[in-house]
Amino acid sequence: MEFIFLIAILIFSVVIHEVSHGVVANALGDPTAKNAGRLTLNPIPHLDPIGSILLPGFLILMSQLGSGGIIFGWAKPVPVNPLNLRDKKYGSALVSLAGPGSNLAIAVIFGLALRFLPLVELNPALVLIFSYIVLLNIFLAVFNLLPIPPLDGSHILFTFLPRSFDAVRIFLSRFGIFVLLFIIFFFFSFISLIVNFIFTLIVGTSFF
Repeated sequence: MEFIFLIAILIFSVVIHEVSHGVVANALGDPTAKNAGRLTLNPIPHLDPIGSILLPGFLILMSQLGSGGIIFGWAKPVPVNPLNLRDKKYGSALVSLAGPGSNLAIAVIFGLALRFLPLVELNPALVLIFSYIVLLNIFLAVFNLLPIPPLDGSHILFTFLPRSFDAVRIFLSRFGIFVLLFIIFFFFSFISLIVNFIFTLIVGTSFF
């Protein structure tokens, strides 16, 4: 049952993440995601068989059998055409920020409920469910804000990166996936510390 809840939480969290990109893009003048039918909370159009189901399912299963570990996934990216955005300077950054921002908003809402509502008295299981919702959404926000392609943070970085740093832009565009894998394998514990710190700030108690 816990396995099913984790999969469901992750799927809907990444769906809201992607829909938020499309909603902000549409508000800024790019209807590409809307025309593609991607401004919907129905998970079916957003699901990526590997990133939304197989990989997170395998990672969650391994974490249950072992002593924890990294759990992540992704949905199909919503199509965005930056040329349609009215704000040519900051539009891409705002669209990119919308995804992690939505995850952080979810984490705050459920985290404050966890902190101030008597969930244990209502149903002890709600405490675990809400905790996972907060944790996974904080992780999605923090991870996606890493300034490395293809993550959202790279679009934000490139928006504000001076032209004198074009060499950095080119390097990250070419080798970003390798940098990202390096960070996942060697610095995931540091990311976990940041996630747990934010979790503690919102909820008032540590998750780990």
